Amino acid sequence: MALVACPTGSIGTTEQHDAHIGIDAFPEQIADHIYYCGFNAESSFGAWSYLVVRPESEGGNVLIDSPRFATQLVKKVEAMGGVRTMFLTHKDDIADHRRFAERFGCTRIMHAGDGAQRLGIENVINGNDSVQIDQDLVAIPVPGHTRGHLVLLYQNKFLFTGDHLAWSPNRNSLIAFRSACWYSWTEQTRSMEKLLNYDFEWVLPGHGRIHHASRAQMREQLERCVDWMKMR
Repeated sequence: MALVACPTGSIGTTEQHDAHIGIDAFPEQIADHIYYCGFNAESSFGAWSYLVVRPESEGGNVLIDSPRFATQLVKKVEAMGGVRTMFLTHKDDIADHRRFAERFGCTRIMHAGDGAQRLGIENVINGNDSVQIDQDLVAIPVPGHTRGHLVLLYQNKFLFTGDHLAWSPNRNSLIAFRSACWYSWTEQTRSMEKLLNYDFEWVLPGHGRIHHASRAQMREQLERCVDWMKMR
């Protein structure tokens, strides 16, 4: 799986391995109907992308950020119902978004602050107010890492955070990436405080570790993260 997921093909082996084992493992189920796509893209700095599988009656499948447009992955996604919506958290992790949009005819969502109009995005979000995409999906603007960064909240349970928020096993806490803040740390701190208004149990980042905890625990950890950011 690591060989397949590696965005630059940099992992070496001393023995021959059957690549189909890794290929067949993706998309990998994380929880419920949430999947990690694998096939990380070098053009997205190796960021993780995710697929939410839902019936057409509930809005259809959602692809969060872009993996590589690999034939094996595309066929698997097609068999799982394709892609109705593609949510791009920010400009760093868009990779092969155009090819996925062309293949599946999906609507792409992105913030204007990250150049959505120039990219030909169909659904452009403006300003800093949250947007209810459908009954289960909320787009939350969180400027900081980039000017137009967004996170996506699904069913008040799963928070897809791009490069805004992740789990650090070394610090045993939620963190933001101070050394990779391209727009404004002050704005990112304010954006992090905004997330205290929402309930969620999962943090699913583009970089860093996934984290799962109760809503109360997640809020407590997020408060500690905000306090830490204010001191940086």
